[in-house]
Amino acid sequence: MKAYDVVVIGAGPGGYVAAIRCAQLGLKTACIDAWRTPRGEPALGGTCLNVGCIPSKALLDSSHHYSTLKQLLPQHGITVSDPHIDITAMQARKDGVVERLTSGIATLFRKHKVTWLAGKGGLAGEQRVAVTQPGDNASEVIAAKDIIIATGSVPLELPAMPVDHTFIVDSSGALAFQSVPPRLGIIGAGVIGLELGSVWNRLGSEVVLLEALEQFLPAVDRQVAQEAHKSLKGQGLDIRLDARVTSARANHGEVTVEYVHQNEAHSINVDKLIVAVGRSAFTQGLNLETVGLELDDRGRIIVDDGCRTNVPGIHAIGDVVRGPMLAHKASEEGIAVAERIAGQAGHVDYGIIPWVIYTHPEIAWVGKTQAEVESAGRPYRTGSFRLSGLGRAHAAGETQGLVKIIADARTDTIEGVHIFGAHASELIAEAVTAMAFHASAEDLARIVHAHPTLAEAIHEAALDVDERALHR
Repeated sequence: MKAYDVVVIGAGPGGYVAAIRCAQLGLKTACIDAWRTPRGEPALGGTCLNVGCIPSKALLDSSHHYSTLKQLLPQHGITVSDPHIDITAMQARKDGVVERLTSGIATLFRKHKVTWLAGKGGLAGEQRVAVTQPGDNASEVIAAKDIIIATGSVPLELPAMPVDHTFIVDSSGALAFQSVPPRLGIIGAGVIGLELGSVWNRLGSEVVLLEALEQFLPAVDRQVAQEAHKSLKGQGLDIRLDARVTSARANHGEVTVEYVHQNEAHSINVDKLIVAVGRSAFTQGLNLETVGLELDDRGRIIVDDGCRTNVPGIHAIGDVVRGPMLAHKASEEGIAVAERIAGQAGHVDYGIIPWVIYTHPEIAWVGKTQAEVESAGRPYRTGSFRLSGLGRAHAAGETQGLVKIIADARTDTIEGVHIFGAHASELIAEAVTAMAFHASAEDLARIVHAHPTLAEAIHEAALDVDERALHR
């Protein structure tokens, strides 16, 4: 029986990073993953790299370029006659990006001497993992002193609208359309729904998003959410809140979607329907009952603050445990667990994990919303600044959006930063860094920011906490 110090089950952003860090720390490490490409070939990277974060951002980038060509560049005096989009070429580029990155992980595994086992991993007892090849009933059992479960999540399905992978698809299917659907329906106006809706709306689809909740993006600060809602509707996204879908059926080449809004029945017909109502932890085939691993009421593996399960030597990270389903959260947990196994003090600060929604403009935030601070009963101050007050924003034609900072009224410590605007995903890093070092709004206000940049909005918002913004 082959033996390892650590065996990682799952090679997504949590698993492959955990495996590399374990190997860096001198631990003999293997990583098991069952992912197969459409060609049936094994691939690393999990959902994120293969059918999630990376391909969706590739398509978002392509569609943004197309939208810019049609709408923004004429303002710069750049015109192109008869612009059109080649969906086949766009999808080929996306697939190339995915292949380069997944093969890059294989290169990193070779560099760090991580053993890649292409197959399905499942627990076979304490300190034992079974590896099964597709279509093979026999399993190879390997030994491990420590096991890290990083199997991620899968799209939630709704019984009333089963995915048929042709007319009714999940988020993975929505990334593989070979033509622009004239009418596109999306169930769910959360992160996934908005990003996918943005892609196909820019390319010409009439997009309707049906959201069961009455509030748009409830996890986002209300001021930012309202700005984003107005902007996205202005771009052509038909976002219908308080719309509870009751059924969807495909017939005669289209999908009929029935929903209830304010106790009244409605229906729409679309050419494609995307079900984007969230994701659930993936534990199928792990044989958790073999060792008595405990799950919570949402099917997630129960772990403590150090990602330790109730079984000694078994750890779990990422989407399969509590907390936000974010690739970077999974990666940081993987690093922390690897370091704890090696006897170091691994740590993740869950209070300053940044969130990003890759619409355009982007939405990004870290820390608490104004409503959360209010509900805690703590005194606070806020400062905000619109991008329309920046020279760089006008030069780039990206004047939509704002930066909002929430600070404790007594200590001036930053409680949260919320951004709606171009490049918000990059700008939020400054806020995360500031909060990691317990900076105050005054600290940000006294840091010199280069001019002209969009980052000046953070500087001005920090000044505005003390009611001394210079350009508003």
